[in-house]
Amino acid sequence: MGQAREVMDRLTEALTSGTDLKAVMECFAEDAVAITPDGEVRGRENIGEYWRQMTDALPDSVYESVYEHESGDTAIDEGFFTGRNTGPLVLPSGESLEPTHRDVRVRGCDIATVRDGKIVSYRLYFDQLDFLGQLGLLPNAPV
Repeated sequence: MGQAREVMDRLTEALTSGTDLKAVMECFAEDAVAITPDGEVRGRENIGEYWRQMTDALPDSVYESVYEHESGDTAIDEGFFTGRNTGPLVLPSGESLEPTHRDVRVRGCDIATVRDGKIVSYRLYFDQLDFLGQLGLLPNAPV
């Protein structure tokens, strides 16, 4: 196992085992850049805040790995993120929605490029429409 895989595994562990935000932030370089479905997030502190909002919305989430790959300084994970929305969901606009208390299971892909033991570039992909639909937050979504 190389350094990229080790850092990606630490990030996943920190996000899904009681959500250790200090451990999450320690995975990222000070000037890291994350591309998320909500847009670009720059800097370790802001990336930590992004993950805090996500884990507050789905505090008991789990990750089911389907595929892991490492090539040089880059690790790629594909899998399912599962959890129950029991906390407020913060939208990109800053608006906060009350918890729906619904379960979600969303397939996603993470790509992390690591230098000197820290993530410098991070990309997170998941289907926002699927996520919001499962939460019942789309017009005409089943209740």
